[in-house]
Amino acid sequence: MKKIARSLAIAATISASIAVISTPASASTGCGGASWYGGSSKTASGERMSSGNLTAAHRSLAFGTRLRVTNKHNGRSVVVRINDRGPFIRGRVLDLSRAAAQNIGMVASGTAKVCYDVVASK
Repeated sequence: MKKIARSLAIAATISASIAVISTPASASTGCGGASWYGGSSKTASGERMSSGNLTAAHRSLAFGTRLRVTNKHNGRSVVVRINDRGPFIRGRVLDLSRAAAQNIGMVASGTAKVCYDVVASK
């Protein structure tokens, strides 16, 4: 009887582990580091980068997705549109345009801890 109970417990643990592993991580919300960048190079979406637009780079969200980004230090928020890929630095979840960074008060520091959630997906 003990062997059956132990086997059932092991089977339940394995099933729960598989369910957790196979559940895809949601990119619709997240927190982490953000930085800002400027310039006029082409973005991964093909449009020209403009530091005056409220845009951002994310590793996997669809181009055109709109996010509300909140600076955890001061609570200020901005809505941005994803038009580029990145950031490619560990711990960072977004690269913001200069205008977006200015709106949430992170231009001087260059980086900030932020949280984001999808407002509208494309």
